[in-house]
Amino acid sequence: MEFITLTPENLAQEHLCCIIRTRKPHPGVEANRQWLADRLPEGHVFRKLDVKGCVFIEYAPLETAWVPIVGENYLYLYCLWVTGGPKGCGYGRALMESCIADAKAQGRSGICMLGARKQKAWLSDQSFAEKFGFAVVDTTESGYTLLALSFDGTKPAFTPGAKRGTIEAGELTVYYDLQCPYIPQRIETLRAHCAEQAIPARFIQVDSLETAKALPCPFNNWAVFYQGKFQTVNQLDTAALERILKR
Repeated sequence: MEFITLTPENLAQEHLCCIIRTRKPHPGVEANRQWLADRLPEGHVFRKLDVKGCVFIEYAPLETAWVPIVGENYLYLYCLWVTGGPKGCGYGRALMESCIADAKAQGRSGICMLGARKQKAWLSDQSFAEKFGFAVVDTTESGYTLLALSFDGTKPAFTPGAKRGTIEAGELTVYYDLQCPYIPQRIETLRAHCAEQAIPARFIQVDSLETAKALPCPFNNWAVFYQGKFQTVNQLDTAALERILKR
């Protein structure tokens, strides 16, 4: 197993796992690459298997993680994905163990990640994390959980804003950042669909750490409100959007 950790020196040459393009640039990939370039100096880690596939882990110091979660001396685990042929070969375990070893080497208090009472499609597998000792340490009324692997008994928590889960605006509202390479295309598709169907909508880019920490809902890189209420952290296609609008 040969893993590559992205650095400012190799970031431009390495693929970013989720969308692999060999012939021409992809706008989501390039936006994600720039987002990572800005985060790596903050201690953000992107580690992947040295293959053309989707086998990677992504985490950062909680203090600089773009999520409405607070805690002292933790790492925040954004993503752990193994898909396709490499599944079942032990790569996910190796990546998780590397994150745990990294946290201990840094003298961290633990690692935390976003979960849900019912597993969400766009969140890492929490049942897999629980095998390593992750446990729920905080919850929201909207059904989301914060899982943590604590080394010293301390616990991170959602911010009060993240637990609120409401906004004043009633129209469809999507908060997003550029961490995931799928996001720019999804935003473009939803904008066009809302314009065609005359659906009032706001698309708000989360463009700073301060904005992310102050969000009124759980967030991993995407969050949706409708009629003032938080709906999901799942990225939406037009069919999923229509299901929300019909509730």
